[in-house]
Amino acid sequence: MISRVILLGFQVSPLFRRILFSLFLIIYCVTIYGNLQTITLVSYSKNLQTPMYTFLTQLSISDILLSSDIVPSFLYVLLSNSGVMSFSSCLAQFYLFILTEIYDLVLLTVMSYDRFMAICNPLMYNSVMSHVFCVQLIVLSWSLSIFVSLIEFITVYNLWFCGPNIIDHFFCDLEPLLGLSCSDISTVQIEIIILSIPGIIFPFCFINISYIKIIYSILRISSTTGRQKAFSTCSSHLAVVSIFYGTLFFTYVLPTRGKPWDLSKIVSLLYTVFTPLINPIIYSLRNKDIKSALVKSVHSFHSNFLSK
Repeated sequence: MISRVILLGFQVSPLFRRILFSLFLIIYCVTIYGNLQTITLVSYSKNLQTPMYTFLTQLSISDILLSSDIVPSFLYVLLSNSGVMSFSSCLAQFYLFILTEIYDLVLLTVMSYDRFMAICNPLMYNSVMSHVFCVQLIVLSWSLSIFVSLIEFITVYNLWFCGPNIIDHFFCDLEPLLGLSCSDISTVQIEIIILSIPGIIFPFCFINISYIKIIYSILRISSTTGRQKAFSTCSSHLAVVSIFYGTLFFTYVLPTRGKPWDLSKIVSLLYTVFTPLINPIIYSLRNKDIKSALVKSVHSFHSNFLSK
């Protein structure tokens, strides 16, 4: 049984590694700041106490967890050219990764239902999407994510890992971990396919059905201004869903044979590093309500500072 693993990361020149280190350190700091800012604004602004922004805070929490799980160890790998990590830490990183990824999938599904109710059933929206119901959806999303990720983690944990202990990646993903196992992984692969039904396929189908109905409802709006306003409320969500599912499809669904491994690493960067960065930008900073709350908070801080 191996006791530690070596993450190779990106094998590039020392100068380029230093450039990458500086870049991803800045990205990590901006990611944490942007998501914390979203959580703070939604928590303290009365105008943002709606279901959509409640779910946005959950997405920000998940993005902070995902980014903090992946980026610090990636920075360590860049500094040392190849990072050494205990195998238990590697498994812990893997579990938190799949937990946040599954939670994002479920939460994006919940957010699509919120947009469906807001556009297709606006008269019933306030009565259906109550605060209690939103909390129940959030608890259910976390529970389902923990349950599915725990099953997958336990299955991987029970495998026999005999080496080699070298992982040609910048974090402990599923495929590189299975490459270290001397056990028969066919059972694991079958289990992953079964778990993908509630974890990936069902959310994907639900989101697609929701947006088919949303688009149909938008097209029925007579005025151009009304159609634009209705579409603007769900365009951010649709953009993030497209990026998220697109990168997952490329990484985990397309055949790995013939696909450059460095390209797979770059695509992995999109949903582990860049998606948590752009979510606050797409969802929040482009939103008029968030901008208004941000301006008010800055003015309030400036007024309090001058009064002192």
